[in-house]
Amino acid sequence: MELAKRIEHTNLKPDCTKEEIIQLCNEAITHGFYGICISPYFVQLAKKSIVKKAIKIITVVGFPLGYSTVGAKVEEAKKAIISGADEIDMVMNIAAFKSGDMQTVQNDIQSVVTVCHLQNKKVKVIIETAYLSDEEIIRACKVCADCEVDYVKTSTGFASTGAEPRTVKLMRANLPIKIKIKAAGGIKTNKQALELLLAGADILGCSSSLKIIEENNENN
Repeated sequence: MELAKRIEHTNLKPDCTKEEIIQLCNEAITHGFYGICISPYFVQLAKKSIVKKAIKIITVVGFPLGYSTVGAKVEEAKKAIISGADEIDMVMNIAAFKSGDMQTVQNDIQSVVTVCHLQNKKVKVIIETAYLSDEEIIRACKVCADCEVDYVKTSTGFASTGAEPRTVKLMRANLPIKIKIKAAGGIKTNKQALELLLAGADILGCSSSLKIIEENNENN
């Protein structure tokens, strides 16, 4: 598959502007990226900017820390879908997970999955691998599988480290084949992008998308 079709062109900076989002949309159209990943505030603007194009609008829920209430996440997801989002990237309740409160973790994920799937929208669950041991990553993947999420995502990009090939391989080995993987966080080069795809990632979340595509074209 063409590399651009595996990239979600991303701008989740807190100081991002309307003009930057319009530019992001135009770049996604020009290069044929899979989608754009933006804050909920900009979903309606993106919907107006990407008209009748096969480019997905992805937004975030419970971002970036994950410890907002289940009810808040559900309402965020509902509002995002009404605004025009095609896919939801939600952050797992990492605090509950670390506290061993797996019932809350599962309820948190399942509630958002149910809301999204009722509207035929896809859900990615960000488990923030930088904060997890290998054993915890495996456990988080199992919970995500039990909740029938569409993707498990490595990172928000706001933690100390992002996507790593070794972690993606571990996730792939512990997820059903029908559940895909989104690698995100710190992907700056074409070499990193290809290594993550080779490790088992299906989609990449990148803010350095243009640089990655340029390097890829130079190498081919």
